[in-house]
Amino acid sequence: MLLLASGAALADDAALLSCRALPDGPQRLACYNAIVVAPAGSGPAAGANAGAPFAAPAQAPSREQLEQAFGKEPPALQALRLASLTTRVAGRFDGWVANQTIRLANGQLWRVVDGSDDVLDADSPAATLQRGLLGAIYLDIDGAHRRPRVLRVE
Repeated sequence: MLLLASGAALADDAALLSCRALPDGPQRLACYNAIVVAPAGSGPAAGANAGAPFAAPAQAPSREQLEQAFGKEPPALQALRLASLTTRVAGRFDGWVANQTIRLANGQLWRVVDGSDDVLDADSPAATLQRGLLGAIYLDIDGAHRRPRVLRVE
């Protein structure tokens, strides 16, 4: 049994070493991702699924999926989250006051949470949501004098 286990380990070591020798980063990553890894505790006594590899993630989320999740990313998407998102304010916009909700053209609803206010007379102005420090998100609306800190409601 030890010979079988050590043979599999040597094969994995050889695969790791061959990947490690690749000079191009994306090729090296693809090589590492192609290595089949058996779950912990696999072996002859581990059961029927002992030789089954871990399930690889189906696919990285698309840009559209990341945009829809902006501001409400599940923990699995935290590393992939976008730094900013550009859209428009839906319809006529005359500014904001503290605690007001702002509907964007992409369907998202955001609440002003910093107590700021501004007056603006615009029809569907361009708007960019930008991440700040410590998880804050700011709404930069074309023509506005300030950028309110916002929190996604829906």
